[in-house]
Amino acid sequence: MASSPEAPESPRPLSRRQLVAGGLSAGLVSSVWPVLGDASPAGDAPFDLSEATLADLAEGMRTGKHTARSLVESYLARIEALDRGGPALRSVIELNPDALAAADALDRERAEKGPRGPLHGIPVLVKDNIDTADRMATTAGSLALVGARPPADAFVVRRLRAAGAVLLGKTNLSEWANIRCNYSTSGWSGRGGQTKNPYALDRNPCGSSSGSGVAVAANLCAVAVGTETDGSVVSPASACGVVGIKPTVGLVSRSGIIPIAHSQDTAGPMTRTVRDAAILLGVLAGVDPEDEATAAGRERAGVDYTKHLDPKGLAGARIGVARNYFGFHDAVDSVMATALDAMTRGGSILVDPVHIPNADKLSEPEMTVLLYELKADLNAYLARLGPSAPVRNLKEVIAFNQRRAKEEMPYFGQNTFLKAEAKGPLTSKEYVEALATCRRLSRAEGIDAVMEERKLDALVAPTIGPACVTDPVNGDRWLGESSTAAAVAGYPAITVPAGFVFGLPVGISFFGRAWSEPALIRIAYAFEQMTRSRRPPRFLPTADLSL
Repeated sequence: MASSPEAPESPRPLSRRQLVAGGLSAGLVSSVWPVLGDASPAGDAPFDLSEATLADLAEGMRTGKHTARSLVESYLARIEALDRGGPALRSVIELNPDALAAADALDRERAEKGPRGPLHGIPVLVKDNIDTADRMATTAGSLALVGARPPADAFVVRRLRAAGAVLLGKTNLSEWANIRCNYSTSGWSGRGGQTKNPYALDRNPCGSSSGSGVAVAANLCAVAVGTETDGSVVSPASACGVVGIKPTVGLVSRSGIIPIAHSQDTAGPMTRTVRDAAILLGVLAGVDPEDEATAAGRERAGVDYTKHLDPKGLAGARIGVARNYFGFHDAVDSVMATALDAMTRGGSILVDPVHIPNADKLSEPEMTVLLYELKADLNAYLARLGPSAPVRNLKEVIAFNQRRAKEEMPYFGQNTFLKAEAKGPLTSKEYVEALATCRRLSRAEGIDAVMEERKLDALVAPTIGPACVTDPVNGDRWLGESSTAAAVAGYPAITVPAGFVFGLPVGISFFGRAWSEPALIRIAYAFEQMTRSRRPPRFLPTADLSL
């Protein structure tokens, strides 16, 4: 798909002029172009910020090698070269026309007062279902929300701005966070077109935070923010060879984020290193009066997660090998075997096998909960937009899609939306019982039970299989994944690059009980430092079957 001229395209493609709007003039592009070289589909053009960490960029600004403005200019030119030119990744749905002005203000502040913290002047991309009350749109990738104006920044956006981050733009996503249809193609939206996996352009980036994963993997930004209901941070992070953290529900506010289901939704960091993910998580986390779930995380607000970055963090850790999630792909099992060996060498006590109880009983009650909460939560979000919203509830979204079917439904429909619209209120017996079942099976009789019984610090499993070929006819085809138990429980998970299958990244997930982010970060960081499996993408047209 991605290497074919028939790949789905946005009905409103961003031109080069639009991409460099807001002050990035043609002369400026020319001035930075020698750094980038002539970007080619092979993706081998040099880039002086390639794999740069937050610490690298902060040090560069401290010494005067970089400024916030020069970083924004470089990443904008990189986006121009690779996201619309060259391999045409289509991971960025919109750029912030005020990014350069914000960078200039932060450079002046640095000179006068010093930096606010590790994100001061750092270009960040956020997923296009996260509200920004600026000149950028927030649409969840849907043409139905073009023209809507959120009344305020999402809480996480306010946290980013307060930390001194520069909002570089919005990332493409699976439209409506991949809840519109059960045979959808990940990474496609009516507004943004099809996002491509940078490791093999005909492969899928996976999950709804696909644009954030691809942008980070391809070095189009320093770090990015994604959102997850079930797998939408960790799965694209795995498929795109980056780190992703899905926090405990309640650690990071959801206010101002286009919802699927409040019992499972959360935002989370997507980065190239565990250290950067820990830094970004510390910025995003906080108590928000508009999101009552964050009250439970009050004691954890303001935590410096970098304190848990211990290169010897594997030593003595009891880690359960969740064999429920193995066996779907021999090559993935081989990558996991190598990863488990590394963990043993690092001093971990592997409890193998461990089987998470009830993992195979979650799908049906989870879907029932998602359908009910989708209708209630999306209707509430759209009502909050007020008169600027072209659609006011799920029923009107469905009608819009029917009217604009050629643009909005050229490859897959909206059967999940229709099922959700048919559901009643959250007082319905079916919903109340399904939610109770989900919490019981995933928590007390699931993750909590096995971790208590086996005295575990974390569970481990492959995150998802190698990226499938993008197929708009039949939709996604993923052979295995491990996100559901933690997602339904509302518990944390972190994925880290573990290896490759035919040049396609495979991630390993560490997950555990509620609020166990410190332990998971400690274990994941130590694993990352031992294995260092991340490799930048080569933008190949297809998977390298010679590997």
